[in-house]
Amino acid sequence: MVIALFGRSVSADNLVYVQRVVDKLMRKNCRLVVYHPFFDMMKERIDFSGDIALFSNGGEIAGKVDYFISIGGDGTILDALTLVRDSGIPVMGINIGRLGFLSSISKDEILPAIDRLLNRDFTIEPRVLVRLSKPEQLFGDMNYALNEFTITRKDTTSLIKLHVYVNDMFLNSYWADGLIIATPTGSTAYSLSTGGPIMIPGSENFVITPIAPHNLTVRPVVIPDKSKIRIIIDDREEQYLVSLDSRRAPILSNLELYIEKADFKFNIIQMKDRNFFMTIREKLKWGLDARN
Repeated sequence: MVIALFGRSVSADNLVYVQRVVDKLMRKNCRLVVYHPFFDMMKERIDFSGDIALFSNGGEIAGKVDYFISIGGDGTILDALTLVRDSGIPVMGINIGRLGFLSSISKDEILPAIDRLLNRDFTIEPRVLVRLSKPEQLFGDMNYALNEFTITRKDTTSLIKLHVYVNDMFLNSYWADGLIIATPTGSTAYSLSTGGPIMIPGSENFVITPIAPHNLTVRPVVIPDKSKIRIIIDDREEQYLVSLDSRRAPILSNLELYIEKADFKFNIIQMKDRNFFMTIREKLKWGLDARN
């Protein structure tokens, strides 16, 4: 079995968990394909003895690996998307970060989770992506996001004015610090912190969430994910910031933005004894009250 291994920087306290993953996979006679920058960071601190190959981009693993293991936090999973892209490779996230909504395998679950992975004892959750279809070249061929699309002000403290249309029907003119269009996966991220609802994976919706709107009666709106969204910037500033997850680009005020669902999904590996409701209870500390 061929396993791609990916990560970013790892603290000294967490090196033992990276070594645990490598040792377990090697004992199981897996062939490791390690992300080249991650290998360069870890090679002096982790024993990578055995049959190791390296990769530097998504084209080098598409159709060539069985599973992709991301070691880090949710941000690492978002970076993994830029490598997995539309290949359909299932991704398992091991959480050595903080919150870990997407990286659902905790440190003490690493060894049994790898056993389940190799025995194919898991489920796959296809996650919808949001896509910026226009302007076409703003993010090149990485014009999609797992969590959210966001537009915010850039060099000003003033509110920005955005006219939003859904399927060519006028929704609203927003006076706000910005606007988020989040997937169900992203509904527990930036959108949640600005008052958006939690949506379960597979709900086939997007949520349009204003950031600090001037009109307090303006609330988040949930729409079908097959909808096509158009945003017109109507403001005096010259530039604004557009982001897809953690990737950002400046945009001029005279451009229109078109957002829709991507034509492929991101496959996340989930252990069978876990589910989304368990995750949000644990991560958001629901029910942790002396009365319970």
